[in-house]
Amino acid sequence: GQLGQQLRRPVGGLLALLGQFVAMPLLAFLLALLFALDEVAAVAVLLCGCCPGGNLSNLMSVLVDGDMNLSIIMTASSTLLALFLMPLCLWVYSRHWINTALVQLLPLGAVSLTLGSTLLPIGLGVLIRYRHPRAADLLVKISLWSLLVTLVILFILTGTMLGPDLMAHIPASVYAIAVLMPLAGYALGYGLATVFKMPPHCRRTVSLETGCQNVQLCTAILKLTFPPQLIGSMYMFPLLYALFQSAEAGLFVLVYKMYGRDSYKQDTLGEEEDTDISYKKLKEEEAADTSYGTVTTEEHSSVPMEPTQTAL
Repeated sequence: GQLGQQLRRPVGGLLALLGQFVAMPLLAFLLALLFALDEVAAVAVLLCGCCPGGNLSNLMSVLVDGDMNLSIIMTASSTLLALFLMPLCLWVYSRHWINTALVQLLPLGAVSLTLGSTLLPIGLGVLIRYRHPRAADLLVKISLWSLLVTLVILFILTGTMLGPDLMAHIPASVYAIAVLMPLAGYALGYGLATVFKMPPHCRRTVSLETGCQNVQLCTAILKLTFPPQLIGSMYMFPLLYALFQSAEAGLFVLVYKMYGRDSYKQDTLGEEEDTDISYKKLKEEEAADTSYGTVTTEEHSSVPMEPTQTAL
């Protein structure tokens, strides 16, 4: 139903195109110029800016009562577009720093593989959501916590393996960009959605969708493309970006939970196309629980598992 509506109105795909392949690469380029980065750091920042949307945005959209269908369509379309537009954006913007033809630089096979592995869970998500919306919401909760845990583990492992000396080698300007880039991305996304006169819950979705990049892809390309001695501490940039993008999205969610919920209730009551109110109430109660921490969510998620399995 709603997913079909979104597909018929291709604004999601258009916003993904504008956000991920116009706004973000340009933002990365301008930040790299502004902070006068060297070639290696500039390429790492550009690479991150040219990446399509990541899965984090889908999970965060749930927490700010965003439009899940729009979020999934934006991630999927930016991932598909990335196959053509990512090399193009990199080629256009990196020429200021590197003179090689970037087509040689990008391992297209690896890029396609990584993008494919992103599309697969999104496709499954769409299918489950279409058939069993309740089960989909539960799955999203479980995957949200597992994603946050894996991010923390990944960061700790990388930090301990590569050591504090590597962290110390990262210039302050790169830290500044890792903080500013997701923030600016979220703001740009919100601005874009406002220009398109979208309702508030869609604006929040587009905002998260624009600021969250597919950091795993960025890391994979850095590892596969550049020799370690050349790229050095810049391996850490996608991880720094991931850390700040998650922390800032977390703050976004927190502020929304504290101040935005009343306006959300008014929004949804005015929307006739949304699901029935009893289901919304249930979802709101569950969403409220997630803000209290992991333990309560685990307890809640273990209870509704049985009925969803029988439904399948």
